Amino acid sequence: MDADVQHFSRVMQYDRKNLSNEQLLDLYKRILKPRMIEEKMLNLLRQGKVSKWFSGIGQEAIACAVPYVLEADEYILPMHRNLGVFIGRGIPFGKLFNQWQGKKSGFSKGRERSFHFGTNEYHIVGMISHLGPQLAVADGIALAAKLKKENKVTVVFSGEGGTSEGDFHESLNVAAVWGLPVIFIVENNGYGLSTPTNEQFKCEKIADKGIGYGMKSLTVDGNNYLEMVHVLNECRHYCITENKPVLLECMTFRMRGHEEASGVKYVPKELFEMWGKKDPVVNYEMYLRESGILHDELNNLFREEIKHEIEIGLEIGFNEPDITPDTNEEIHDVYAPFAQQQIVATGNTSSKKFINAISDALTLAMEKYPELVIMGQDIAEYGGAFKVTEGFVDKFGKERIRNTPICESAILGAGCGMSIKKMKTVIEMQFADFVTSGFNPIVNNMAKMYYRWGQNIDSVVRMPTGAGVGAGPFHSQSNEAWFFHTPGLKVVYPSNAHDAKGLLLSAIEDPNPVMFFEHKGLYRSITEDIADNYYTEPIGKAKLVTSGNEVSIITYGMGVHWAKKVCAENNIDAAILDLRTLLPLDYEAIAATVKNTGKVLVLHEDTLIGGIGGEIAAYISENLFQYLDAPVKRCASLDTPIPFSVELEQNFLANSRLKEKLMELMAY
Repeated sequence: MDADVQHFSRVMQYDRKNLSNEQLLDLYKRILKPRMIEEKMLNLLRQGKVSKWFSGIGQEAIACAVPYVLEADEYILPMHRNLGVFIGRGIPFGKLFNQWQGKKSGFSKGRERSFHFGTNEYHIVGMISHLGPQLAVADGIALAAKLKKENKVTVVFSGEGGTSEGDFHESLNVAAVWGLPVIFIVENNGYGLSTPTNEQFKCEKIADKGIGYGMKSLTVDGNNYLEMVHVLNECRHYCITENKPVLLECMTFRMRGHEEASGVKYVPKELFEMWGKKDPVVNYEMYLRESGILHDELNNLFREEIKHEIEIGLEIGFNEPDITPDTNEEIHDVYAPFAQQQIVATGNTSSKKFINAISDALTLAMEKYPELVIMGQDIAEYGGAFKVTEGFVDKFGKERIRNTPICESAILGAGCGMSIKKMKTVIEMQFADFVTSGFNPIVNNMAKMYYRWGQNIDSVVRMPTGAGVGAGPFHSQSNEAWFFHTPGLKVVYPSNAHDAKGLLLSAIEDPNPVMFFEHKGLYRSITEDIADNYYTEPIGKAKLVTSGNEVSIITYGMGVHWAKKVCAENNIDAAILDLRTLLPLDYEAIAATVKNTGKVLVLHEDTLIGGIGGEIAAYISENLFQYLDAPVKRCASLDTPIPFSVELEQNFLANSRLKEKLMELMAY
């Protein structure tokens, strides 16, 4: 008998219900294996053979019960202390160890640490360090399963500290409002790193928070292994039959630090003594022994089998060479592969405003892709703030045209989850300014997920943007540069109705996340004849709007119209290059116009400092200096917030200085 068990008095009571002896032993092997792996990893950490470890010792019953209860194709979104989830899904230890060691054959090619990875093969989606956003991803997976009528549940983990994040509120609220089959598990181990629960929340139990969302909420003993199994079975049945979520608070305790380097000095010793008696592995083993189900010979056999698998896995990991970086591969893996076949505009044409072109593209895409869902505030019966989706709910129904609560982060996160289930989403930010409330899921999940573990995010985020309509500092910002800096995103910004339709259809076809900027000032101010049929314009290709030999104006969006107007009024022979796509940039087209005129002005509505013009100017100076006849000039808006009054706004905008800047450049 194991020395730890020999002098142990069991304090937990177990109810096996209808579980057979074989099932009880299977559960034992499932909880024993992660404990033995952890003990080995802590040993290796002390020897300096591994660099970091987040221990789940003391709270394994929760993580081990989940994969036991769920079907193999139901998604689990664990955290970094939930080794039992990965083991319970049958991931070979050698593969896991290579992941932890940052080896090429791990799940993320050495690009991610420990448990920050996903695998569709095993239906697991790992966390990012911000903790809360994975709750919204679970919503998206559950929504996709519900729309597909799969009768599947999704389980997502959070610690008690993570319940203080806004993502917790948003995700639970969306799940409740939309009736999503999600089990939100909160592992309440008393401490968020070193901050105790009495400094995290004031309600008696975290489960009490569920009352405010109108959802079923339970508090269970997270260390009672069989109770966890039975309660999870009940929760799963409830979620699927009622199409509703559950908040499940599991009381537990971690017997190690937040990570090993953190230590445990901040935890009172009596807590270790109390929870040590509730060790989930030892208590369950004692129960099986007392019930005559487990004996020394069988237990030794289990342990030898697990030990053998661990040793083989370690040998595989330690023998695999360190990664030899391949820069081409690293750059190639930023985006999911996509070889677009351009569809040329043909057939009948009709006069359309910019906003009608956007609406037209969305209609055609909804008809072409039954897996496409549009989400946003007030987009259903109301038709959206700008009436882009007016009438859509009558055509496509409320399942696919989804009004959302005011919760940008949760909806963007849900878009990630739906991509995991191979669905497309178009997500409307009511105003581009409001994207700040959802910045994290865009730059840390949407943009990075393919590079991290090969999961593309098939979402388009529509961004009504720009000034000139007297909307003030919170409805007028040009914030495209925020996303221009983020590898993994594509940033598209059309200037006319034809391109708006063709580029939006291309963005929806593209399996990568696309930030699609639509200037509000262009919505109803420009009209042109465009094809009624489905057509696409290539992402990443600029367009020469006018040919000219005196000067090149490189611009996009409203800047194209400003440039055309000032050149026509002042008889300037300018080549106006409409970038159309900002990420990736069409460097070939930029080089061609620089070589042609030798004088370049980069124009954008965004503020000057940190704007896209700086990157373009730097590229030209570094790579095309010999073709220049003058310094590269930039014309941008003032480095102030956007003011409300018409006079102040006009003074703010780059257009008020465009003629002056052009004349300076041409006189050089």
